[in-house]
Amino acid sequence: MHISEGVLSGPVLVTGAALTAAGCGIGLRKLDYDKVPQVAILTSAFFVASLIHIPLGPSSAHLVLNGLMGLLLGWPVFPAILVALFLQALLFQFGGITSLGVNTFNMAFPAIICFYLFSYVVKGENNLISMAAAFACGFSGILLGSLMVAISLAFTGDPFLGVAKVVVAAHLPVMIIEGLVTLFAAGFLKKLKPELLEVVHAKR
Repeated sequence: MHISEGVLSGPVLVTGAALTAAGCGIGLRKLDYDKVPQVAILTSAFFVASLIHIPLGPSSAHLVLNGLMGLLLGWPVFPAILVALFLQALLFQFGGITSLGVNTFNMAFPAIICFYLFSYVVKGENNLISMAAAFACGFSGILLGSLMVAISLAFTGDPFLGVAKVVVAAHLPVMIIEGLVTLFAAGFLKKLKPELLEVVHAKR
């Protein structure tokens, strides 16, 4: 879901940068610095998972793990995704520096929504409901992210309206895969490391 350099209009780029800056500010303020290693590990997982991607015109399809990251991090997901995307843009020219704010917001904001919708349900005692919520979390992270990418392209201008529609449909297989990955990851953590499901935002 990287949007390439030189695609988006100026107002979209400025808006994305401003929203990402606000999200990172909240994320850093809520971060318990004892949990920085956990944030770093998830940033690395995001970095690796999204390296393999399939081009879709001005965007691309790939694993993101933003639903899982939102589930485990809460608001610190903003700086985590920002760092990973910055390194990808710098080292591999995925996305771009000018589109960094928009790309970060398109992936991190859905993660925040997933956190508020699913985190407490996933940590619940009913395993069936918990695992269903974990799948929905991973699925929704990609669904919302692809919709955000489509909106970004649509607001840029008419030439990208067709691509905006394709982006959402093309990510359907990724939604299912991410749902399954999040389901298995949450189930594993609940059994062996339930403390990792405690969100890393102790500092206020």
